[in-house]
Amino acid sequence: MGSILEKIFGSYSDKEIKRLMPIADKIESLKDTFTNMSDEELRGMTQKFKDRLANGETLDDILPEAFAVVREAAARVLGMTHFKVQLLGGIVLHQGRIAEMKTGEGKTLVATLPAYLNALSGKGVHVVTVNDYLAKRDSEWMGQIYKFLGLTVGCIIHDLKPEERKNAYNSDITYGTNNEFGFDYLRDNMVIYKEEMVQRDLNFAIVDEVDSILIDEARTPLIISGAGEKSTEMYKIADAFVRTLKKTEDYEVDEKTRSVSMTDSGVVKAERFFNLENYADAQNMEIQHHVMQALKAHNLMKLDTDYVIKDGEIIIVDEFTGRLMYGRRYSDGLHQAIEAKEHVKVERESKTLATITFQNYFRMYKKLSGMTGTALTEEEEFRTIYNLDVIVVPTNKPMIRNDKPDLVYKSVKGKYNAIIEEIAETYKQGQPVLVGTISIENSELLSSMLKRKGVPHQVLNAKYHDKEAEIISHAGEKGMVTIATNMAGRGTDIKLDDEAKTLGGLKIVGTERHESRRIDNQLRGRSGRQGDPGESKFYISLEDDLMRLFGSDKIKGLVERLGLEEDQPIEAKMLSGAIENAQKKVEGNNLDIRKNLLQYDNVMNTQREIIYAQRRQVLQGEDLKEQMISIIKDVISAFVDAHTGGGKNYDDYDLAGIIKYCQDIFLPKGQLTEKDLEGLDREEIKEKLEEIAISLYEKKEEEFTPEHMREIERVVLLRTVDTKWMDHIDAMDQLKQGIGLRAYRQRDPVQEYQFEASNMFDEMIYNIKEDTIKMLYHVKAERAPERERVAEPVTTNHDDSIKKKPIVKEKTVGRNDPCPCGSGKKYKQCCGKA
Repeated sequence: MGSILEKIFGSYSDKEIKRLMPIADKIESLKDTFTNMSDEELRGMTQKFKDRLANGETLDDILPEAFAVVREAAARVLGMTHFKVQLLGGIVLHQGRIAEMKTGEGKTLVATLPAYLNALSGKGVHVVTVNDYLAKRDSEWMGQIYKFLGLTVGCIIHDLKPEERKNAYNSDITYGTNNEFGFDYLRDNMVIYKEEMVQRDLNFAIVDEVDSILIDEARTPLIISGAGEKSTEMYKIADAFVRTLKKTEDYEVDEKTRSVSMTDSGVVKAERFFNLENYADAQNMEIQHHVMQALKAHNLMKLDTDYVIKDGEIIIVDEFTGRLMYGRRYSDGLHQAIEAKEHVKVERESKTLATITFQNYFRMYKKLSGMTGTALTEEEEFRTIYNLDVIVVPTNKPMIRNDKPDLVYKSVKGKYNAIIEEIAETYKQGQPVLVGTISIENSELLSSMLKRKGVPHQVLNAKYHDKEAEIISHAGEKGMVTIATNMAGRGTDIKLDDEAKTLGGLKIVGTERHESRRIDNQLRGRSGRQGDPGESKFYISLEDDLMRLFGSDKIKGLVERLGLEEDQPIEAKMLSGAIENAQKKVEGNNLDIRKNLLQYDNVMNTQREIIYAQRRQVLQGEDLKEQMISIIKDVISAFVDAHTGGGKNYDDYDLAGIIKYCQDIFLPKGQLTEKDLEGLDREEIKEKLEEIAISLYEKKEEEFTPEHMREIERVVLLRTVDTKWMDHIDAMDQLKQGIGLRAYRQRDPVQEYQFEASNMFDEMIYNIKEDTIKMLYHVKAERAPERERVAEPVTTNHDDSIKKKPIVKEKTVGRNDPCPCGSGKKYKQCCGKA
């Protein structure tokens, strides 16, 4: 029904293109104005545009002239002039939409129009490509236009030094891969000095091959991992130490707040055991942390109540249902402390330092757009997840490629024999052939069969992008046979030589249907570019994975009834609907997986944004004193509430517990007694404690000087936030792994995850506050802490980024050491500037 109405009234894209046509006409009408300008005058337009924007005009106001300027510059510098359809594509991109343009329609050139226009605002434009080769090629090739017009161009690829990276991001237009942009965002939120950040705010992105990046790769989040400083050995040592302590004499347990604290006697024993001068020193935070977790494991966590031991693993017991919570681990090192207590294998602590999905990374841009040859089949996903609509831009010349019906065989063997015959026959005639396979294994199998047949050919798989682009660019020459995995050579045009055109153009042979119609369309789209001749045909067997797993019994029944021999095909006109339905089934499954992943990551994303915003505040050197006073009040309020029961009945007040807690956090011994708090209600107790705490804080500030105190606050908050956040990422990951098991209890796993994640986040925030205050009150003038990383990034989960050396110093660098960036300056005068 939809297609009939479209024929009568025109599709959504047709209407939108009609609406944009007057703008494209306007751009073309300005041709003579700019053709008659000298190079100098044309270049001078850039400053004029910037001035007009500064005076209140919008990008839309100057679009026709700006596009016309780029068009003229491209003609002068590259000898290329944008066609009208390319102007339309450029307008679609500028509007923050997806332009579907067939292969060979010059998408690379299209991007120059919106990139130049948006760069005039001075906020930066990112052009995102699928691999380093294309990023470098396009930045150098199209970069000539921008440079001619007085703009700067950067390119983000592997192995750039931090300073080079920063310069590339500070350029007007920056080319790079999705992985590089995403990992740089994560690394920027792990630095300890603002000068180490390389990216600016995320303004406008043009994503080339947008379906590949925002859909195919959306199932794999970006992950930066690190060894951290936490060895599992420390849990065993802390456990051994805690076993030597006596309850009440060396430590006290508060059942109400489920907390433990060391007494003076315990602190002396800790200093002796660990050979420390001052146990409470900020630099001993790691040891304090391990000892506290070991004390909790021994005193608050009970075997067969809170957890069980099963197959050598500690499994948490759900306190409400009594069910085992497989896959869930206590956070903040408590799980490891219990493992040490029970003498089972202590699993390494948090390895994930930072993570984000492509969906959430790209949704952070103020404006997002994309282009590809094939997006329409995924329009619903682009619209719901990224709020992007897809506009199909017409081709410059009519498409004359002959797309033949599929041929279906009973067996893989029959199918492959037919493919080899087809290739050999076509090779004899000299017509070039591009053979698409869906796996490297299949491409190598076909290659060996062609060798036996004596047909010379090239094999391509997506391993070496630069060589690949070189090979694919020759695939349209007479007599060429090229076997490629479907994604190989993407982004490179296949140009026909004159002989090949007379022989019928490039023949595409698909060796099986991909589970996504879009990937099949990409393969077809390699032929018939710019009105060239060409043909395409897919070979299918009932033994192919897609047909075996998703094909209907109707197809199998039909083939059986026809009684076909192994090498007899049936033309798939009658089966095309069934094949498409099989593909739609898989596409639907994949969409569900991506939506599900996004639902989980959205929870994490909200939390990540809060933490990263907090970090940026700290790094920007904001005065944190008011925030610290507010944190002191929050912590006091929380523990007073915990120790005063309902608040009405004074008999419920645990004044001794309040004093003990205060001494643990900020209060010198003997400064306050229970008598001082008697007769006060809950709010009066809070006021009194706040008054004392703030006055002690002011004294601490005098001791250090306000300026020094501000830096100490930054150091302590950064270190605490980073430590707790990394533990939290790990705990969230464990929660996600185990949450699926709750589905069988008729509960929605995503809702359960949201609920628990929210509680875990609140708990983490409180722990950050408590630890920050504790460290600040115990800091000593002669041992003020300095900024250092909590953990070192070592690898990422994308091969092409693992090779990159971490852009961080391998070990903590002293303030007066030479800066690791190689500038020759002292660290404190270079990257270590506060």
